[in-house]
Amino acid sequence: MFSDLSASRELAWRLAVRDISAQYRQAILGILWAFILPLANTAAWIFLNNSGIVSVSDTTLPYSIYVFVGTMLWAIFMDALNAPLQQAIAAKPMLAKLNFPREALVLSGIYQTLFNAAIKIGLMLSILFIIDFPANWNFLFFPFGIISLVLIGTALGLMVTPIGMLYSDVGRAVPLLAQFMMYVTPVVFPIPKTGIAAKFLAINPLTPVIVTTRAWVTGQASDYLWYFIFVNCATVLVLMAVWCVYRLAMPILIERMSS
Repeated sequence: MFSDLSASRELAWRLAVRDISAQYRQAILGILWAFILPLANTAAWIFLNNSGIVSVSDTTLPYSIYVFVGTMLWAIFMDALNAPLQQAIAAKPMLAKLNFPREALVLSGIYQTLFNAAIKIGLMLSILFIIDFPANWNFLFFPFGIISLVLIGTALGLMVTPIGMLYSDVGRAVPLLAQFMMYVTPVVFPIPKTGIAAKFLAINPLTPVIVTTRAWVTGQASDYLWYFIFVNCATVLVLMAVWCVYRLAMPILIERMSS
């Protein structure tokens, strides 16, 4: 497995460069699409909160900063979640005709996710710098939060990839489920102190990742550090397991596609 992963690095890089170039070359707004949707989501929630349509309880940060950073982080997670299935579906003709390490598709998706994440992070840090938002040494840990979001998203995306290659319904269902996941994760609102929502958010493994990463980038203290570490250790184990399933399933899937 690791030998194939190492051997697929150059191919994955070439696939990522090709896909990124095609993605932004064929769009009028080009690279702006990397952060237009998160910004639109941010503006919508700020409007809903300020207009009183939706009442959001007090947050540890100004709400505009809280929701802005949260939606940017969530967008990075969504890119990582969608990448494995999108790459596998796009490569169906190549999979049926060529023999190459299948890890190249997953690695290419990670490269593209990191590229798009760099654009979002650049915008986020620029705005925080312009408004002179204070930061401290916790900011040094911020890259670990980004890596965690990419790993978790990749693990979940790789989990549904074999089924998604057989049934297109899976690809359509993932965005719907992700939208529900967003509302049980403290992305645009804080964790309530009581009620069933508080219980859902407390057991959601994405909660410590979003909360801790947002705390690091904004110089806040995080109360979920150990939970964050536990989730990432569990993610590594899950990623190894779904990687094995992916390798076992690909020959069967390719045979079905070729028949």
